[in-house]
Amino acid sequence: MTAAAFSTADIAVVGGGIAATAAILRLIRTGHSPLWIAPGQKAGDLPGEHLSPAARPMLEEIGAARLLDAACHRPEQSVFSAWGSDQLAERSGIVHLEGPGTVLERAVFEREMRALAVASGAAPVEARLIGLDRNGDGWVLEVEDGDRLGRCGARFILDGSGRGAVIAGIHAPDHAARFRADQLVALCAVLSQQENAGVEPTRATLLETVPEGWWYATLLADGRLVLNFYTDPDLLPQDVTRDADVFRAMLERTTYVGRWLRDAEFNLDASPDLASAGTTWLAPAAGEGWAAIGDAAAAFDPLSSHGMTTALWTGIRGADAAMARLGGDAEPLAAYAEKVGQGVQEFLQSRAAIYAEERRFDASPFWQRRKRASAEAMAAGS
Repeated sequence: MTAAAFSTADIAVVGGGIAATAAILRLIRTGHSPLWIAPGQKAGDLPGEHLSPAARPMLEEIGAARLLDAACHRPEQSVFSAWGSDQLAERSGIVHLEGPGTVLERAVFEREMRALAVASGAAPVEARLIGLDRNGDGWVLEVEDGDRLGRCGARFILDGSGRGAVIAGIHAPDHAARFRADQLVALCAVLSQQENAGVEPTRATLLETVPEGWWYATLLADGRLVLNFYTDPDLLPQDVTRDADVFRAMLERTTYVGRWLRDAEFNLDASPDLASAGTTWLAPAAGEGWAAIGDAAAAFDPLSSHGMTTALWTGIRGADAAMARLGGDAEPLAAYAEKVGQGVQEFLQSRAAIYAEERRFDASPFWQRRKRASAEAMAAGS
């Protein structure tokens, strides 16, 4: 479908990620025919692998729980952490009442969610939202589809466009403002073992702190290793995204992550990619005729390990609030915005406590900044 063929719908969903797709599935399963403005999916690996146990009931709610049974995903049984101590501690997935979390191959999971939505009747339009105007009690959306422009209408918009929060950026509805708690970024790489490696890598996740930030490594079901390093932009070594040797030198300063890579004979042949990983949120996250979902509503420091679960929750509950508002009930929409705001504050408090556990690097700028942010968050919640 091209931009010229757009029509009017009760609800438009903007975005092609987990939150937007969850909203589409929820709407279709409740009898709606939403307009889905969804850019094409990017090829290659996507960052974000951990899906918490709390996500499974949400996936069941939209008929997508079976996607977790694919062989490319694995249960997360063990997490090892050197955080606040030189000793490596283990946490088992068995302790969760809901069962273990899941280590996803993110790109496959998103692709299969999208396929499920299409099989359920959705028709994603690969276009980009470039303009937005009020039209009575609804909206007029201007979109770009290649070199063609088009206009379409909707009574309600769900913004699942990611950290960019495109609707708030274009229109700033109801005086919504974007807030940022930090400048955290991630260096991201996916590594394969050397040919004829004689070691079976441990199926685990590993966290390790260093003076400049913290490392995350996890083994995917296919044997590749996801390796991320989290820090602030001004603390990144020069040329780290252009020279793999710089990244290797950073690994040499670790105790456990570097040892895991060496012992299991993983290759580090290419320089890492750089991605935003900071904590940002939109307040309010909803207003008359619109709601933000997923990272557009709240994007959390990956330390939370709840990014995809939050995306699912906001997608489903945001869709419910939109349907209720169109039916004349404004309370669920107000409750949704309040719940998102509460979730942000609870996360800031939790993040403060976790970062405060690491006291070995108090002289480092990275940890000093987290201590200041922790103190501010704790004071705000007192």
